[in-house]
Amino acid sequence: MRPHSPYRVLAFDLDGTLLVGEHLPPANRDALRAARDAGYRIIIATARWKEAALAIAGEAGVEDPVIACSGAQVHDPVLDADVFDERLPIDFARALYALCNEERCIATVTVGERVWIKLDGEPDSALMTDPMRWTAQLELNEADLPRIAAVQGSRIGARIKSELKERFRDRVNVFDSIGPTGKIILTITAKNATKGAALQAACAHLGVPPSAAVAFGDAENDLALFAAAGAAVAMGQASGEVKAAATYVSTPHDEDGVAHAIGILLERGRLP
Repeated sequence: MRPHSPYRVLAFDLDGTLLVGEHLPPANRDALRAARDAGYRIIIATARWKEAALAIAGEAGVEDPVIACSGAQVHDPVLDADVFDERLPIDFARALYALCNEERCIATVTVGERVWIKLDGEPDSALMTDPMRWTAQLELNEADLPRIAAVQGSRIGARIKSELKERFRDRVNVFDSIGPTGKIILTITAKNATKGAALQAACAHLGVPPSAAVAFGDAENDLALFAAAGAAVAMGQASGEVKAAATYVSTPHDEDGVAHAIGILLERGRLP
């Protein structure tokens, strides 16, 4: 790392930031490796489950903690242990499951070491890789509550916002996020489960202050990540709100926005 750089950690959202669709572009992969070799700690910070985060980290050749489930979980792959783990309140989970079971929707719920996919029809088994499991109806296990729910569908989304969001606003986060296909997905976590809280936990685990981190993102659930970090990079296609919260606005994610910003950091040690 350049000796005059105030930063020691780089934290990256996946969808709409580091990835294009399901793929890690070569320019971004090579930029992450260059940052790693320069001494930066590389943290993946995603709404996806930890296995997906670890897969991208492995492709980039990094072994630092990952932030999964939109900040509900921080997992250290070296120790194979969680250092942060927040679950949805039981009464909210019960009400959410009831709505999802009433409506046609796609609901992805991460519980323990399983990711339950609620669909009306059983999907092609080739598409259901570990730890994914299909279910026609969500069933609540009170001893193992969900970390995150991601729900897609216009009618179910409207019902969650009108019937549950305000009622549980002091205990639950309900964010619009962008999925791999570009569609809006409701991302739901416990109130204390944010990417910002998770970044603070990950940095404490690494012995680094959050002020020494640079956050990269594009969506509403990245704002807490930006607020916790010392600096933030928004992708060029991000909303005005996200751009306004950033230290620097890079090129769009499908124009190597991450690689562009990392190149500036490696050259100058800081952002413009």
